[in-house]
Amino acid sequence: MRVMRVCVVVLALSATCIGASAQPAAADASVDRGRLEQRLAAVETLLENSSAARQVEASGDAGARQKRDRAREIFRQARAAFQAGQYTRASELLPDASVQMFEAVRSSAPGEVTAPKARRDFDARLESVNSLHAALRRVAAEKKGVAGAAETSRDIETLIRDAQRLAGEGKLDAGRAALDRAYLLAKAAVSSLRSGDTLVRSLHFATKEEEYRYELDRNDTHQMLVKVLMDGKARTTEQQTALAKASQLRAHAEAAGADHAAGVRLLEESTRELVRAIRSAGVFIPG
Repeated sequence: MRVMRVCVVVLALSATCIGASAQPAAADASVDRGRLEQRLAAVETLLENSSAARQVEASGDAGARQKRDRAREIFRQARAAFQAGQYTRASELLPDASVQMFEAVRSSAPGEVTAPKARRDFDARLESVNSLHAALRRVAAEKKGVAGAAETSRDIETLIRDAQRLAGEGKLDAGRAALDRAYLLAKAAVSSLRSGDTLVRSLHFATKEEEYRYELDRNDTHQMLVKVLMDGKARTTEQQTALAKASQLRAHAEAAGADHAAGVRLLEESTRELVRAIRSAGVFIPG
């Protein structure tokens, strides 16, 4: 009889737990559902129906297929999070799925194709970096006396020299990584110098939505620079606080929907927090 009573209690507790877990989670309102759904559709197309997907399938490269499978698994997790109302989680997973797919595409390309392409990509990126670097020097000269502009320019020059040296040694991937860092640093520096410039804004932004798109791109650039600078490194409490606040502000901006004026303000605040984190990592961005 004692055994039967224990079983009844266990079954009752199990039923209670099952009932509790079956309750639907409240949807995460910090990320715009419509935009996230569009991103899900775009990534699914990349993974399943794009020319990149066909290239991976046709290559027969086991490593490439494995990376695509990993991308698919991450995408499945993102879709499941979306369906559960966990929009922030889904939004965080989608970039990882895309990165894995791009790695799969890179692995699937034959060597005789990738070598010349890598060189062309390197040269194109170098041209972009030089253009942005020239823009940085020009804007800094216009504003005069901006703290840190000369230091940032020297950092970019060092990265360019490192990239060219590595490329000359046949290490195009390493050279491209140095160029990517120089590109992000230059782009972030130029956008920081121009932020708050009412003349630039009045000339270039016909609508608040257009300005919102600009601020969104600026925020993305700073996020990518944070990733390049801090990946694999321990973060200080100050950096973690700034990055958490930046993420929260970005989510609020995306949730603002058609209120682009509010979105612009929130994105500017988010980017300022990212700048704090970048500066604390030893890279000074002027502005």
